[in-house]
Amino acid sequence: MVNEMVEDMIQLATVLDKQGMIGFTRSFVEDIRKGQEATRSELLPWLTQISHRWDGILFLGMGGSGAGGDYISMLADKEGTMPVRVSKGYDLPNWWNNNWLVVATSYSGNTEETISATEQALKENGTIIVISSGGILAGMCELSQTMHLISCPSGQPPRTAFGHLFSRQLALLVELKILPNLLDENALMRLSSACEENDILLNPEGDVASLALNLTNSPIAILGPSELAPSITRFKNQLNENSSRFARIGILPEMNHNEIVAWGGVGEDQDPEAKNQALLMISWDGMHPRVKQRMDWFVANCPTDNAWKVHGEGASLCEVLMHQCIMMDWLSIALALLHGKDPASIDTIISLKNHLEQISQ
Repeated sequence: MVNEMVEDMIQLATVLDKQGMIGFTRSFVEDIRKGQEATRSELLPWLTQISHRWDGILFLGMGGSGAGGDYISMLADKEGTMPVRVSKGYDLPNWWNNNWLVVATSYSGNTEETISATEQALKENGTIIVISSGGILAGMCELSQTMHLISCPSGQPPRTAFGHLFSRQLALLVELKILPNLLDENALMRLSSACEENDILLNPEGDVASLALNLTNSPIAILGPSELAPSITRFKNQLNENSSRFARIGILPEMNHNEIVAWGGVGEDQDPEAKNQALLMISWDGMHPRVKQRMDWFVANCPTDNAWKVHGEGASLCEVLMHQCIMMDWLSIALALLHGKDPASIDTIISLKNHLEQISQ
C-alpha cells in the first residue's frame, strides 16, 4: 500500500501542481548560479558609491523574501567582518542610523511592511540596496540617488524565488568584502546532485517521499542547533505555506533549558502530546561537540518512536544550509501532494491582503 501511494506521486503532481512549484524547485541551484553572476555585473557601475566603512548591515524583508536575511545574518556571525541584523516589520529598529547599510528585499517589490521601513530609512538619508523583481520598491530606486536596485526575474511565488534572492544577497556581501565566497562552482555542482537525488518525481520511492508519508498523520516537530536556525525556521514556513501544516520548532542548546521538560522521557514530566510527535532532528558535521552530546542524549530519551535525522551535507555551513533547503522544499511539496493540496495555494494570505487593501491607513 505504501509503495502504491509513493508511486502515485507523479499522478498527484500532475493534478495538483498547477503553478509549477516542482519546476521552480528543480531550478533552485541554477537560480543561485545565475543570481551570483548577475549581481556581480549589476554592482559594478555603482559599487564604489556604496563601498563605505559601515557599522553594519540591516536586512529588511518579510516571508519568503525575508528568509535570506536570516541566513546572511547567521553566516556573518560565523564568517563575516561586521554585524548583520534582520528587521521584519513596518518600522526600523530605534538604534538604526545611516551608518548602517540597508538591504531591502521584496520579490514583488510591493510588500507593505518592507516599503514602510525602507521609506523611513530613505528619510533618514540611508543608503539602501533593493533586491526585487519590480513593484514600488524598484520604482523608488529610479527616484533616489541613495537607492540602488539589484533586479531578479519575476513571475513565481516568492518562497520559490529563494535562490534568486539569496544569491543576490550573498553576492552583494561578497563584493563588499563582508563575507568570503561561500558557494563556488564545486559547491553548486554538489547541490545540483542533491536536488536530483531529492526530486520526488525522479525518485518517487526515495527518502523524501517516504518521510512525507510518515508525516501525514502526526504533529510535526523540528529541532536542531542554533547555526541551522535559519533553515529550521524556513522549513516551518514552507510546511505552513506549501503543505498547510503546523510545525513546532526548537533550537539547541536553548530548548534544553525549557522545552525539553515538556518532551519528558525522564520522571513524570511530559506533555500529553509528546509521544505523538513526528520528530525531525536537523544536524550537520560542524555542530559544537557539546551540542552533539545534548542531541544524542535527547534522542536516547525522547518519548516518540517517530523520529528521523535530517543531516545536511557540504564543505561549509553555507553549503549545508542550502542542502537542507533543497531537502526541505521537496519534503514540503511531497507532503502537500499527499494531503491533496496545490503547494502554491495560499488563499488565506491573499484574503488578508485583500482585506488590508480595503482599509485606509
